[in-house]
Amino acid sequence: MSRPEIFHLLGWYPLRLDDVFKTMLLTMLLFLGPLFERVIVEGEWKHYMTGKPMQETLSTWTGWRNLVAGPITEEVMFRSLITSLAILTPYTPKQTILITPLYFGVAHIHHFYESRLTYPQIPVMGTLFTSLFQFTYTTLFGWYANFVFVRTGSLYSIILIHSFCNWMGFPRLWGRVEPEVVLAPVQPVTEDTGRGPAYRPPYRENAPSIFWTVAYYFWLVAGVIGFKTNLWTLTASTNRLGAI
Repeated sequence: MSRPEIFHLLGWYPLRLDDVFKTMLLTMLLFLGPLFERVIVEGEWKHYMTGKPMQETLSTWTGWRNLVAGPITEEVMFRSLITSLAILTPYTPKQTILITPLYFGVAHIHHFYESRLTYPQIPVMGTLFTSLFQFTYTTLFGWYANFVFVRTGSLYSIILIHSFCNWMGFPRLWGRVEPEVVLAPVQPVTEDTGRGPAYRPPYRENAPSIFWTVAYYFWLVAGVIGFKTNLWTLTASTNRLGAI
């Protein structure tokens, strides 16, 4: 194999920004509901316009690990090296997409041992359930990341997708969605109760509305439908590593 062919197999070359944009758009469709909650309902767009939240996040070791170091190192290992190597084996592209992410899922099982040391008061079954959930979630992500990687041959797309998913977290699948609660200042009452000044309890200036909850789940479902509809279109690329 020539050097360009090797770099292509690793997902390093060529860099096509249109593939990066399309796959990020596809991933954002899947998180349309959570994006609506975070940016619109919680009003975080006001803060993101300044760039301060991202700056504060990246100034911590945890934020740097989750958004930069983790996505880069994990995707270089599991996508660029393991998946690319599997493509050279007799495995079909479909088998490669389904099998290799199991390594990615297993690599997160150590969190069970870590949780037992950090939170020994939590029942074993609770910690086990959390670890199994994390294994399932990371394996599902691995399937999606492998699919995009094989379809586009772009490691850069996968790194950005990984970082974005870490930033968003697991989507809300139940519960009520409410905007940030603003409490009015406590006001003194003029009359005396005989035990000193009485105070009115704080009250909500913005009463919760079912509208936000309905809108969230509408966009969540709409995003899933949009994701499914555009899955093949937005991952089509001339740089693909295999035909699926």
